[in-house]
Amino acid sequence: MKITKRVLTGAAAAAALAASMTAAQAETWRYAFEEAITDVQGVFATKFKEEVEANSDHEIQLFPYGTLGESADTMEQTQDGILQFVDQSPGFTGSLIPEAQVFFVPYLLPQDTEELGEFFRTSKAINEMFPKFYAEQGLELLKMFPEGEVCMTTKEPVSEPADLNEVKFRVMTNPLLVENYKAFGATPTPLPWGETYGGLQTGIIQGQENPMFWIESAKMYEVTDVITCVGHNNFTTAVMANKDFYDGLSEEDQQVIQDAMDAAFEHIIDYQKGLHEESLEKILEAKPSMEVNVLDEEERAPFVAAAEEVEAKFIEMTGDSGEELLEQFKTDLEAVTN
Repeated sequence: MKITKRVLTGAAAAAALAASMTAAQAETWRYAFEEAITDVQGVFATKFKEEVEANSDHEIQLFPYGTLGESADTMEQTQDGILQFVDQSPGFTGSLIPEAQVFFVPYLLPQDTEELGEFFRTSKAINEMFPKFYAEQGLELLKMFPEGEVCMTTKEPVSEPADLNEVKFRVMTNPLLVENYKAFGATPTPLPWGETYGGLQTGIIQGQENPMFWIESAKMYEVTDVITCVGHNNFTTAVMANKDFYDGLSEEDQQVIQDAMDAAFEHIIDYQKGLHEESLEKILEAKPSMEVNVLDEEERAPFVAAAEEVEAKFIEMTGDSGEELLEQFKTDLEAVTN
């Protein structure tokens, strides 16, 4: 089956959300995200909504993926103040904020949920260095969190980079992710998410990557035959607010938002425990013929070697600020993994 979603253009969404009050005066705060309400971002957003509404007079209106357009639309709406909050992965903000592409340096992040949670809680790079990059784009960075190990889905098995030769692989519109799959031997093909299922169905593309829960939720297994996990990344996302809106709030309302973000973060880290395995079980139940391969350390070695090239590209793209950020990332990661 082909997934269809109701998508509004940026202009139509703006008209639909226009209000007479300024964003800072609004009693109802609008929050858009890139997934379904039952997926990881939706679970996080729902918990945030519950916390804000339980501790203030404000109401949170949630907009799952497809209701207000593609990722570029919701980002524009947030920068314009039509939306107060947006959840968007660095995969899309990487073009806007080049340093955010650090999350696409392969084999940088660990896969252990507990280690990842502690890293995102304590990282100086995330909590002290990143906010200034977002502020330059009119955004208040509120929280970053992991969503799970990224795995590939393809038509044919993948055991080494050579198996990706001439495979048109869908990637987000992120320059470093393009370099990632070039290094892995594929032909990276930037494509909006709404066109991915159909592209796989018609053969325009032959592969894509996502966390296991999204492969199951978006039914990517229906149009691919093999899942391969090479341990190269953990999908990360960021929740932001329109900066003018946030700066215009009272200290009390800002604290309500921060407390709700902290509660939602702890909730989503706990929620993800075992989610990868549960999602894989659902995929195999729906399609028993699906081939699943988890490469061991030796099998991953060629991919790890290729990743060195991508790290160099990141520094080339971002200069001194990116290199400083990357070094701080490594320092922060060492503190939680050793």
